[in-house]
Amino acid sequence: MEVGECTGTQFLPQQETGNGRADLTIIVGMDRSNNQSSLERGALPPLIVIAGPTGAGKTRLGVALAKRLNGEVVSADSRYLYRGFDIGVAKPTVAERGGIPHHLIDVVPADGEMSLATYHELAMRAIAEIHGRGRLPLLVGGTPLYLKAIVEGWHIPRVPPNPVFRAQLEAEAAVTGGEAIVARLRIVDPVSADQANGNLRRVIRALEIFDATGIPKSALEQSGPRPFATLEIELTMPREQLYGVIDRRVDQQIEMGLVAEVRALVEGGLTADAPSMTSIGYRQLLPYLAGERTLEAAIAQIKYDTHRYVRHQQTWLRRNDRLVRIEVTEPGLIDRVEALVVRFLSLGEEAPSEDPDQPR
Repeated sequence: MEVGECTGTQFLPQQETGNGRADLTIIVGMDRSNNQSSLERGALPPLIVIAGPTGAGKTRLGVALAKRLNGEVVSADSRYLYRGFDIGVAKPTVAERGGIPHHLIDVVPADGEMSLATYHELAMRAIAEIHGRGRLPLLVGGTPLYLKAIVEGWHIPRVPPNPVFRAQLEAEAAVTGGEAIVARLRIVDPVSADQANGNLRRVIRALEIFDATGIPKSALEQSGPRPFATLEIELTMPREQLYGVIDRRVDQQIEMGLVAEVRALVEGGLTADAPSMTSIGYRQLLPYLAGERTLEAAIAQIKYDTHRYVRHQQTWLRRNDRLVRIEVTEPGLIDRVEALVVRFLSLGEEAPSEDPDQPR
């Protein structure tokens, strides 16, 4: 059957190829019948989400699935956006991407800034273009806000930055402490205050939006109709085992030249207050480069802060009852997830559990 211009679309596995893996083909223009999936009947286009905490193996799985299922990867990692931030954020190298197109990596200069609204626009455009090429988009990453905004169809306020307003609040915070700024936000937008989790930059952004619109940021960021039929997968691992993976990775990053990478960014003019410098693995090394902390203490702080961030990610993920949770330490990870994806694409919008005989 040839690809035409009919509206119904379905992703189905072909016969196994020589390597024993099932590729995907797009079949359109099939005769309508009561046996057709909701995807085929012209419902929502598919999106596969690979989520999970730092160090769980999302990137490797995303590449493997994209190779098997004719896919492309859209990054949902806020740290992958910045050029020059490579080793410390575990950004996949060109070799690690395995020839698979990756979107929203290295799209912002080191001293730039990416708002949620801009990320949302770029990611939605990338996903639409992937669908237009007849391929399967995989949204892969561990930034919960990015994942939720795409999957839930958020309407995000497009309020431009106000440098004067920001400078005033930053100066105030430097004198009185950040808690006073957080308290001010809590009065007008307690939801955003909780979501900011003490991050002063996010607190100021929420106040900036309220100052410009008179409406709380949390009220403006409302979910709209879901734009995709999604299968949302969370990679899980026992926490202590995950901490071990993280600690070994930090040691490897130091061996690979993380200190030199941070030094080059600083010598290139990047300041400590740049949004990109909030990245774990970078801000902790600044005191070492300034002669104020030993390297051993900086490394220990990186590991501690990464553990804490993992707990934050897992808290967000626990709130999502759509997630199909996959234990990565069990054998056959890629085969198991591929089977889930193929079944999902053949069923339509129903998200299957890993065991088809067990209800979610």
